Amino acid sequence: MIIIGREEEKALLDEVLASTTADLVAVFGRRRIGKTFLIRNHLQKNIIFEYSGIHNVETAVQLNGYCRALAKQLNTNIDLPDAADWFAAFDLTSKLVQKKLRRKKVILFLDEFPWMQTPKSNFLAAFEQFWNTWASKQNNLAIILCGSAASWMIQNVVRNKGGLHNRITQKIALQPFTLYETEAFLKSRNVQLNRYQITQLYMAFGGVPHYLNQATPGHSAAQIIEKTCFTKNGFLYNEFTDLYKALFDTADRHFKVIKALAAKPMGLTRNEIIKLCKLQSGGSTTNLLDELSASGFITPYIPIGKKSKDSIYKLTDEYSLFYLKFMAANRDGSKGTWLRLSDTPAWKSWSGFAFESVCSKHIPAIKIALGISGSYSETSIWRSKGNNNNGGAQIDLVINRRDNCINLCEIKFYEAQFSLDKKYAAALQQKKNIFRAETNINKHLFITLITSTGIQPNENSIGLVDQYLNLDQLFVAWQKER
Repeated sequence: MIIIGREEEKALLDEVLASTTADLVAVFGRRRIGKTFLIRNHLQKNIIFEYSGIHNVETAVQLNGYCRALAKQLNTNIDLPDAADWFAAFDLTSKLVQKKLRRKKVILFLDEFPWMQTPKSNFLAAFEQFWNTWASKQNNLAIILCGSAASWMIQNVVRNKGGLHNRITQKIALQPFTLYETEAFLKSRNVQLNRYQITQLYMAFGGVPHYLNQATPGHSAAQIIEKTCFTKNGFLYNEFTDLYKALFDTADRHFKVIKALAAKPMGLTRNEIIKLCKLQSGGSTTNLLDELSASGFITPYIPIGKKSKDSIYKLTDEYSLFYLKFMAANRDGSKGTWLRLSDTPAWKSWSGFAFESVCSKHIPAIKIALGISGSYSETSIWRSKGNNNNGGAQIDLVINRRDNCINLCEIKFYEAQFSLDKKYAAALQQKKNIFRAETNINKHLFITLITSTGIQPNENSIGLVDQYLNLDQLFVAWQKER
């Protein structure tokens, strides 16, 4: 099948195939992001063994499933002796794989690797021994470890301090599709939507391929969302609870943080999260926030002029935000639910924050449009609690450039062209003034307006807004970091 996008990831996998030494590859990313699809379809000719861990089963069940897969794929369905433990299972694996090694690179693909680690199973220790004593010596072998529990993969595989320390030769953190990739993906399925409609769909589903796969030709974004999210047999109707419980053992604590952030679209500091969610201030909370961040659900932003301890956390997973805003309270499955909700003030409020999140994930595209893609810059948000002289203020996106300039970006999602009135123009100028006064930064400040359908210039915008960006400038490809 055709793989949309993923050019950098495919290049890394090609490097693994071309390597003349043993490779241990870690692939991680949130559930439904397309990890398995990428590996199976790009490496199908080289995979000689594949096993996917089973969620929440006892060690004996996991071992039995693994050994049956060995028998079927590597031993032509001949019965194998039962493995007493994972050490015996991997010893058997080395003997069977040895017979299948060829001149070209062959792949062992262990999917949902974190689920194979059951309590008191010594699974990870057995795999470490398997890699260090045998697999690492096979120059025509690569083992790919894949998992949706990104935080577990990072902690136990990528940053392993035991037998796998510094053993990873390549890692792939698979990200959601960009708007550009989403458009290409939908077109590959004959779903023809304009960019405003695609953005609406993206704000509800994010760039998650398996969610976007629910789109059907001939339907509008509203119809696709209605069918997928608000009908009882819709693919995303029950996804929210399943999503978090499949990734986190203590999902209830994660739910609390997600719900608190959903209620505060402008974000919360770590201390505010601890207070609202009644968490302990310490390592457990740090781990919880790291897990949600590594899995792509929340994003920490360091306000300009502040340090990492002052980070503001935002809920940036589009589906979670959409679920908590609209789906959780409208689960009766009645027809026309979304068509009714999408014409309310609540939708307008949500769409503004959702579009901000989309823009924050397309900073490279914004930099290309501003002509600064080749220049170093740092991005952040900024907010002021106000004082006796000024009210509070927030700037959606701050791009702090090395060329002694800063873009203060205002982000607006409108169906029609946006037009500045006197009140909003005055508010923009006030934000600029407060930013200058509170940050004490002497760089030149550009006011940049990012809108969904462009702007209608008038006497209020001329001389105030320096750059205008629209949706078309977000739908571009860019070179991703490897």
